[in-house]
Amino acid sequence: MALDRLWLNSARRRLGRWLMDEVVRTPAEVILHPSRTRLQWLGVFTFVGHLFFAWFWGHYLPQPYENLWLRIGIACSGLLLLLPVITRDLHARPTIWVFSLIAWVQLPLFFSWMYWMNHGNAIWLGSMACMIVIYYHLTDWRLASLGLMLGLGISHLAAVPDLQATQRVATPADHLAVLGFAWAAALLLGASSANLRRTRLLNTLSTIGVLAHELRTPLATLNLLADVLRNLGQQDVPEPKRRRIEELATRLQGLVKSMHRQIDTQIANAQLMRLPRDATPIHATELVQAAVASYPYRSSRERDCVQVNIQQDFCFKGSRQLFSQTMNNLIKNALHALAAASSVPTPGSLRIDIGLHHGRGRIAVTDEGVGIPHEHQPRVFEPFFSTQSGAGSGLGLTFCKNVIDAAGGDISLLSEPNHGTVFIIDLPLYPTH
Repeated sequence: MALDRLWLNSARRRLGRWLMDEVVRTPAEVILHPSRTRLQWLGVFTFVGHLFFAWFWGHYLPQPYENLWLRIGIACSGLLLLLPVITRDLHARPTIWVFSLIAWVQLPLFFSWMYWMNHGNAIWLGSMACMIVIYYHLTDWRLASLGLMLGLGISHLAAVPDLQATQRVATPADHLAVLGFAWAAALLLGASSANLRRTRLLNTLSTIGVLAHELRTPLATLNLLADVLRNLGQQDVPEPKRRRIEELATRLQGLVKSMHRQIDTQIANAQLMRLPRDATPIHATELVQAAVASYPYRSSRERDCVQVNIQQDFCFKGSRQLFSQTMNNLIKNALHALAAASSVPTPGSLRIDIGLHHGRGRIAVTDEGVGIPHEHQPRVFEPFFSTQSGAGSGLGLTFCKNVIDAAGGDISLLSEPNHGTVFIIDLPLYPTH
């Protein structure tokens, strides 16, 4: 009995961990395999397909209920997917909403409605099964499940008067079996596809981690060269040349130190979606002050522009090493944004505030830099997406989000182009007494 109880508890924990990793923490991909061509072809098939079936079901193989004007309306919705403003940026909020609405209306809502109105005949039973599989192929399996339930429910409510008039309210058991099998197959394929995408991402990140680790060997050589330069400066050389050699050695070792920090971050990124859940108590003030003090600034002016404002210290649980890298990433991004701005940084141009907000600890990193364009803001936490054209791996903010999520916190941003950005970290409090 004790062994069975241990096995049951272990299985429950594994199930809970799977649900958190695969359902809660994993971001939903609204448009699967997004590409401009794929979206345009979907629009073409929506327009041409519905007009074709309006003729086919209306004349060649007549159905009990076939509404031409409803078909034309659904077909015309596909033309929206051909508009350049929709296909220009597939991750823009308007594109996501238009795609989601068109896919939901023409698939679960429309097909379910036609299934009910055509009295659930064999043709529409097969059409419903195909629709379910197609819908799970177009969008995230969680969104597809929600959309399918809403479509079935709303269409059934709309068709109730007709069902009652024809005295046909119940769905035959064989129909439930067919639709249930189609749904289970679509759900399995959708979850498997999501797992495959995660596996590919993890493999890519692991490769990046290995490459980053291999850079340590040439960096060790550079560090030795800096020591050699410093030793040469100690010999009998003129004072100006000695100071110059010492400055070069210091800058070289600073560069090596900075590269080691980046390597540590990239190696941690290699475990982007499998970050350790073990945590220790961390004081926010100590974390931030240590990160600000140890950051490899490029100049004294860059260092002086950073200010830390402590309204109220708090304690939370997390990985100290990973949170140090998180703060390092946020400081680095803020300094890059300041460097890209036209104005010269002044004290307070980069401000880090520590305090409490609605019963949670908050760390806010505010810069007066170039800001982030509105169309890019929904994507900044996506892997491999970078607002710095031609620079950056696009993994820094994704890493930050995963570290904060693993600690039970949230990260969000407020940004206005040319007016700066605020990254807000909210964390659950850990009592110190």
